Amino acid sequence: MRGQVQQEPAYVLHRRAWRETSLMVDVFALNAGRITMIARGANSARSPLKAQLQPFQPLVLDWAGASDLKTLTQTDVRPGPSLTGTLALYSGLYVNELLQRTLPLADPNPRLFAAYIDLLHELSGTDDVEPVLRRFEKTFAGELGYSFAWDQATDTGEAVETGQQYYYDPEQGILARRSATARLQGLSGATLQALAAGDLESPDCRRVAKRVTRVLVDFLLQGRELNSRRLFSSHRGERKHDC
Repeated sequence: MRGQVQQEPAYVLHRRAWRETSLMVDVFALNAGRITMIARGANSARSPLKAQLQPFQPLVLDWAGASDLKTLTQTDVRPGPSLTGTLALYSGLYVNELLQRTLPLADPNPRLFAAYIDLLHELSGTDDVEPVLRRFEKTFAGELGYSFAWDQATDTGEAVETGQQYYYDPEQGILARRSATARLQGLSGATLQALAAGDLESPDCRRVAKRVTRVLVDFLLQGRELNSRRLFSSHRGERKHDC
């Protein structure tokens, strides 16, 4: 078959019904990046694919096709972590939707794929999802070309100083001076230094990291909404701003 790929590690990001008995599936694959494929017959009651093609399930896939729309030809299921907690599940759905809506088609990113696997393992072992999400969001943004250092002002090239206030621009990073495109202001230098040291536990660090990554993700989405954010808002109200 033309364009045949075999034994490719992948995860389902999203799936939907296609025609009468099939599924259209968006997957994130190790060497292929984000791709869309048709799983023929997978939406029928007798097909094992309906149970296999689930989000967060490690898969090894074969597919064929020369166009952007591939045809799934083989599916093998591998063991992996289980997202059993509500917040872990919602977090996974949020990340899947983020990847589906922002990653370009057929653009391989093995480092992000590895970060996604780490994310799933971390989410499966904690009820405190915020630090896990913040680390992944920053890695994700960096892989899309929007990396920045918490403790470096990109406009001056100087290190962030305790006692100073800073700005954030999603296209430039941390700034020492106000700019027309800065989205956040009043960021504490001491807090930024703590974030650079890996602190995602203190309330100030969590608050700043959440504000910055929310602005960054919204910038990358370019006005598109994430339906998964509503899940956090509906979860008893108190955790509505995890993403």
